[in-house]
Amino acid sequence: MLEIRHLQLLTALREQGSLAAAAEELYVTASAVSHQLKEIENYYGVSLVNRRSRPLSFTPAGKEVLKLADSVLPQFNRTTANLKRLGRGQTGQLRLASECHSCFDWLMPILNRYRREWQDVELDFSSGFEPEPHQMLLDEEIDVLITASRLPLEGISYLPLFQYESRLVLSPTHPLVDKKSPILPEDLIDETLIVYPVEAKRLDIIAHFFAPAGLAPKKLRTTELTAMLIQLVASERGVASLPNWVVNEYEKKGWVISRALGEGVFCQLYAATRSTSKEVAYIQGFLDLLPEITHKSILPAHH
Repeated sequence: MLEIRHLQLLTALREQGSLAAAAEELYVTASAVSHQLKEIENYYGVSLVNRRSRPLSFTPAGKEVLKLADSVLPQFNRTTANLKRLGRGQTGQLRLASECHSCFDWLMPILNRYRREWQDVELDFSSGFEPEPHQMLLDEEIDVLITASRLPLEGISYLPLFQYESRLVLSPTHPLVDKKSPILPEDLIDETLIVYPVEAKRLDIIAHFFAPAGLAPKKLRTTELTAMLIQLVASERGVASLPNWVVNEYEKKGWVISRALGEGVFCQLYAATRSTSKEVAYIQGFLDLLPEITHKSILPAHH
């Protein structure tokens, strides 16, 4: 029966021109090459090579096998090389999700560098508005989660990235812009809070500002896009809360004004992975890039 080793044998014979040279290339003895050749010739009842010619020449049957080898071996070699890289964790699919819905400004340089350094890895992104992203991590639906929620779940490891300030975002004409004393939760209970479409308890302003005071805003209005959120605030449709590095960009343009929430709401951002992911080289390669670049990328908090 014709096998991959027979295709490799005939290819070596064509390239080297003799049984002895082919044996050397295949790291076997000349007698082993002769035995394999006779094995396949006896099985099909045909001669594959003209042994008396120098260099060896191939019969019509041998040329047919070489055609098959030229078609099959390149794909076979690519697949075996990919399997070896997979075994070493050098190739695969990295599935990324982020609960920080405005993180892509600083994440893009990291992703671009990662693509250059790990060209055999396919990057994929989850929508980011999943109800239970930590469970998706445990269920192996994603590989890395950018999150501010350090849930104490067995099997998940957290890499601290950086601390950021969650700022209140106001229209330039909003009355609270001129307030001299700290902004308190009761100042916002009659406001429409414009937020991303996630559970309220996962929002920084709810979890760290309203909830400790036992209060809540009058209404929540959702949008998936940061640009639309800013537009709604600028047109006096409500207020919002965003990380400092996002607010800075829009404040510079004069579209919105930001203020501290109370004495300041500061949150820690993490990269969460399955604990076993440390054994996968291409996931660890991504994690290694995060602290190096984020410290250079994040704008400082307001003072």
